[in-house]
Amino acid sequence: MTYSVPSMAEIAKVKGSNGFTMVSTFSGCGGSCLGFEMAGFNLLWANEFIAEARNTYRANHPGVILTEDDIRQITAEEILKTLGLEKGELDLFEGSPPCSSFSTAGVREKAWGKVKKYSDSEQQADDLFFEYSRLVEGLQPKVFIAENVTGLVKGKAIGYFKLILKELKAAGYTVEAKILDASYLGVPQARQRLILIGVRNDLVEKFGVKPEFPKPFTYRYSYNDAVATLDKPEDPFIDPETGYSIALGNAVGKEWENLKEGGQSEKYFQLVKPYAYKPIGTITASGGNVGLASITHPYEKRKFNLKELRRVSSFPDDFELTGTFAQRWERIGRSVPPLMAKAIAETIRDSILRKVTM
Repeated sequence: MTYSVPSMAEIAKVKGSNGFTMVSTFSGCGGSCLGFEMAGFNLLWANEFIAEARNTYRANHPGVILTEDDIRQITAEEILKTLGLEKGELDLFEGSPPCSSFSTAGVREKAWGKVKKYSDSEQQADDLFFEYSRLVEGLQPKVFIAENVTGLVKGKAIGYFKLILKELKAAGYTVEAKILDASYLGVPQARQRLILIGVRNDLVEKFGVKPEFPKPFTYRYSYNDAVATLDKPEDPFIDPETGYSIALGNAVGKEWENLKEGGQSEKYFQLVKPYAYKPIGTITASGGNVGLASITHPYEKRKFNLKELRRVSSFPDDFELTGTFAQRWERIGRSVPPLMAKAIAETIRDSILRKVTM
């Protein structure tokens, strides 16, 4: 199958078409929201704390109510009043609480409970999942979905995970969690994420539904598949959108030259030269800093340009990014790939919501 991502205009034609409403929190630039809109959901309200992320979100989601308040200050009653809904009427509640404190690539428990740099701000982030569960309890949506890094179910973080699970179940939900790989859900990127899905207990009892996850596709897309129809840039070492140099710096560039295709540096752990004929590895939020080691272009001594970055992360070609090159990269690196979100959204739509509204 040929790799393709719908345009923003094509998404605009189908969003809201399935009749189900949704609210999004920790919305970033709107990657997961795009996926749910691709599946026909009507996105009513979103929240994002980081200013540049809001700029990108607004550029691509006109008409959606977007608030900038700290999630700790937002109440379920406020959301319901704004939307004219009663408790329990919302179909879907979605969110991806910041997860850097649990990432296997970070310092993990050493950062728990501390205020630390997050994007363009500083905040404590490891308590935000409990704010998410507070809103779940107050809104009582039919279904909720939450996303986090796989590190949340590894090592000492399992204790946090069990507390989160306990809170979500106490809110009145049957909850299941599963690690999904985006490369088996239509994305040319091997990005693993922990997905939690909850279905309200009264619906489980009445309709016999339960949390459902998308089944892995029978095919995977490669980097070559993703960029096959992209025009080659005039200067491959300059990002065509920002004019920013994306050539690898001296030390990292020299190490890159020593790597074979598919190789990973022992000196710079994050430096990876991916296979062009396979899905690439995970795009990280900090990869847009050219001086830092990260996944690179498969056969040119440089980072991806933003057009390539959209493709390997399943964003539309005409998805508008704002800010500097590094900020634009960060928006993509922090996002749930839209086609991954679409696969999850379609499963929730068909296996749960359509059954409880028949």
